[in-house]
Amino acid sequence: MNKLTLIVSLLPFLSACLPKIPDMPLLTLYKDDIHQGSVLERFKINQLKLGMSKIQVQDLIGSPSIIDSFHNNQWDYINHSTLYKKDDIHYRLILKFNDTVLTHINTTGIGSLSQLTNKEKEAENKRIGDEKRQKKLKKKP
Repeated sequence: MNKLTLIVSLLPFLSACLPKIPDMPLLTLYKDDIHQGSVLERFKINQLKLGMSKIQVQDLIGSPSIIDSFHNNQWDYINHSTLYKKDDIHYRLILKFNDTVLTHINTTGIGSLSQLTNKEKEAENKRIGDEKRQKKLKKKP
């Protein structure tokens, strides 16, 4: 029994002297994606329209990251995402309101968002086509 205990206790020290075992990868730590701020999708941003109410905007893309107390009529959607083994995403979407009506959409800061998928492009084209048809119907007496 004493010999067995001696062998088991010396095994870690003796294994350190052995040559490295080939093709045996070490365990790697799991690294999760880190999202800070408002996570938006380009498809949802494209659905924003001037004249929407604050409630409609909030239903569509969620609550803003920042509502500045000095600029009550401006909503900022800010995101800093660190993705494992991918490019980081940083963007800022600025929406301005006149009271409760959306009057300005600044999308210059959303360039790092992923592009629309083919399915989203089809849905976007269908939505735009439907809007054009509705405008034509409204214009006809």
